[in-house]
Amino acid sequence: MSIDSRSAECLVCGPRETHLPRMGGLLRRCTGCGFSWTAQQQSEAYDEDYFATGGYDDYFRAQPRRFEAARRLRWLLSVVRPTVLLEAGCAGGYFLEAAHRAGLTASGIEISEAASRFARDHLHMPVRTGHFETIAPTLTADTICAFHVLEHVEDPRAFLHTAHTTLTPGGWLALEVPNIASAAARRLGTAWPGLQPRYHRWHFTPTTLTQLLHQSGFDVIRQDTAVFRYYMPLGYRLRHARHLLPADLIGLRSPRLTHPRRGDLLRVIARIRRTRRSTR
Repeated sequence: MSIDSRSAECLVCGPRETHLPRMGGLLRRCTGCGFSWTAQQQSEAYDEDYFATGGYDDYFRAQPRRFEAARRLRWLLSVVRPTVLLEAGCAGGYFLEAAHRAGLTASGIEISEAASRFARDHLHMPVRTGHFETIAPTLTADTICAFHVLEHVEDPRAFLHTAHTTLTPGGWLALEVPNIASAAARRLGTAWPGLQPRYHRWHFTPTTLTQLLHQSGFDVIRQDTAVFRYYMPLGYRLRHARHLLPADLIGLRSPRLTHPRRGDLLRVIARIRRTRRSTR
């Protein structure tokens, strides 16, 4: 059953906590834990126009996407050694390509026919077209990755339940979502690039994502954040340094591109509890 995010109760606290308007009524925010969600109706996640009109027309450009994929894979391999990897929302397939080049067995699920066709036809990656919650239970993996997917799905709990049941005992889940608690989000408000109310239903903080994962049967093993520039090739960072660097230095209070909690992008690597306790 899908959730109407315009009137939904908090995914973390449930009905026991109230929620109030935030950012001029654009979001609702739980008074208990700080979890937020978009108060207006969103477009269908990943429809066929999404990659062209949602600001993601560069999803099929090789240079930036291969740089991004390599960084994500290096981050994942710093903690996990996958045997069979499944990527939810794999878009054009560049992360799968990086995984294959590293010798991993990897496949993807992508709701967009245009994106999954690109992954199959141009990168020759094994990608199934459809919803993760429908296809994943027919598969088995020891590692599932979902980069900028959880903020789009109709029901994050259903997504995490599917991941939990698809993974082998002790399996790993790697997530990346926008961080609504970032320094830039607090400074820019509705102008923050990670908000995207047309497409993003759910807005996570380091604390609320950890709580939701714990309630869904996972233990967080590693968590940090990164600024948007983290995934930009060096040439782009240098060309736009005057515009981007001062704001990041002020926000993170550090020249680094990553930070424990203040960056724009929240990254988590979690593991199924070995006790396999039932999820809520």
